[in-house]
Amino acid sequence: MPELSQRVFDVVIVGGGVAGAMVAIKLSRAGKSVLVLEAGTDGALSPNNYSDVLSTFHAMGSMRGTPNGPYPINHSALSPNDAQKDPYFVQIGQKRFLSDYLRMFGGSTLHWQGTTLRMLPNDFRMQSTYGQAVDWPISYDELEPFYRKTEHEIGVSANVEDQTSFGVWFEKGYVYPMEKMPQSLSDQYFLKKLTGASVDLYGGSYPLKVISLATARNSIPNRNFDRGSGYTAVGAVGYPESGMRCQGNSSCSPMCPVQAKYNAMKTLVAARAAGDVEIRTKCIASRLQINAESGRIDGIEYKRYSNPGDTAYVTEVARGAVVVLAANAIENCVLMLASGVKDESDQLGRNLMDHPYISFQGLSREPVFPFRGPDVTSGVESLRDGKFREEHAAFRASIGNWGWVGEPATTVAQLLSTKQFGAAFRQQLRDKLTRMVKLGVFLEQLPDPNNRVTIDRQHMSALGNFLPILNYNYADYSLKGGFEAIEKVWPVIVEKAAIDDKTDFSTVPPGFQAVAYKGKTFNVMGPGHIVGTHRMGHCKCDSVVNSSLRSWAHSNLYVVGAGSMVTIGTSNPTLTLAALSLKAADHILQDLH
Repeated sequence: MPELSQRVFDVVIVGGGVAGAMVAIKLSRAGKSVLVLEAGTDGALSPNNYSDVLSTFHAMGSMRGTPNGPYPINHSALSPNDAQKDPYFVQIGQKRFLSDYLRMFGGSTLHWQGTTLRMLPNDFRMQSTYGQAVDWPISYDELEPFYRKTEHEIGVSANVEDQTSFGVWFEKGYVYPMEKMPQSLSDQYFLKKLTGASVDLYGGSYPLKVISLATARNSIPNRNFDRGSGYTAVGAVGYPESGMRCQGNSSCSPMCPVQAKYNAMKTLVAARAAGDVEIRTKCIASRLQINAESGRIDGIEYKRYSNPGDTAYVTEVARGAVVVLAANAIENCVLMLASGVKDESDQLGRNLMDHPYISFQGLSREPVFPFRGPDVTSGVESLRDGKFREEHAAFRASIGNWGWVGEPATTVAQLLSTKQFGAAFRQQLRDKLTRMVKLGVFLEQLPDPNNRVTIDRQHMSALGNFLPILNYNYADYSLKGGFEAIEKVWPVIVEKAAIDDKTDFSTVPPGFQAVAYKGKTFNVMGPGHIVGTHRMGHCKCDSVVNSSLRSWAHSNLYVVGAGSMVTIGTSNPTLTLAALSLKAADHILQDLH
């Protein structure tokens, strides 16, 4: 029999990432008792452990590598793409699902890029505005106050004027916690060259407008924030004097060496300091104990292991008045399916979404000096909305500051292989690397019930938990958006910015896969923006949770995170999922009262 914890918490949270962190900080400040269960290790929580991960990164032999690359492989709680010999996802779809995540205390914010864009008002009403997908049960206006609270908690650097487009509005007098990140020389190059440029898409002509991006990393605290009281930047966990400012280390993903970029550990440590919060790592939630009569969740069974790689474990039960599932969209779904969570809508596990990502590259006519600062500080953001969404996906194009994929290692290897040394080597290296430009296009994907997560007892982990089985494909709506980006947008950028186009879709780089549309084949990858699988809705007939993110069928179960998002739009989902989590926390407090 599982060992039963004697203590009953106000709230038990499954998942030590950003969604769980936002719920925990809100509840701890309100005086509630909270237990956080994290499947991974505490990993980077201590300064010594973080230094070990940093040393691994420095020894990897590449500037960046894969997002999970520096972090220790934990065979007791595998992360996807950890090891080719021990894959985590079971892929059965026409296309592979290429995004990953990190199962470790702090979650994927340990390796994320840090872009924190708000969703657009029309993203919440795709059906009523464009006749596509479905509408959310809430609007941008309802979520806006929680966007502000999240931007404060995370510490976002941005300029309000740059972010007000397509109906996005801010409270009068609002400023972001920190000043916007300085725009790179590459940003400035595109800003100068593309001013006044436009493209023709369905519905009319659209400008190619370059703006700086909202980002979750420490720049200069804004003295005008919070009615003039100013903002205090949060430094690294365990050594707060470090990471008070971005140092331009050019390795935001897979890791910021000084933790100037936000990670969820900062909020969880603050929650523990603010109130009654207990954090238990190396605890894999395996089943919700559902009361057959009331439908309430009586407890959470979890498997506690001692060391990464252990196959031995003890099964324990945690109890709380309210249970919150705050893992990512895939892990939340697997746990609910394994527990037999009631779902009258048949939407549980369905509508898995991501942003199909296309990489364009070229050489500018003049040096832009990449490989400095954060990966992305600006983007072409003027194609995120428009009448063309009736026909094909919206998209945004981030301007890369780190040159082409695989650089500078690839160029160095090529020059050495042709016996280039000395002055000739240096000259060719200087000529090419200083002019590398890259644009990464994020395509909108609509919810598709056939893109789904399921489980099967034939596919179990070493500890006897279900592995995610993914059925995934790209619909024509997204592929047509990619086709338009390739055929209409990129050529205009090449011409106006005087770029020597070096984009090559004839070979498929590692981490990408080829897709075809209207005779055009191009390569896409997954940026880690995992959305859907337990979406919110208007009634139990069309969704898994309501607009408060509470389960329709189980009155003390909340399911937060990006899995509850209805559509993905074009913005990186972290800010929105965190805002939704804070919104859910308000309703949890009402339930507890």
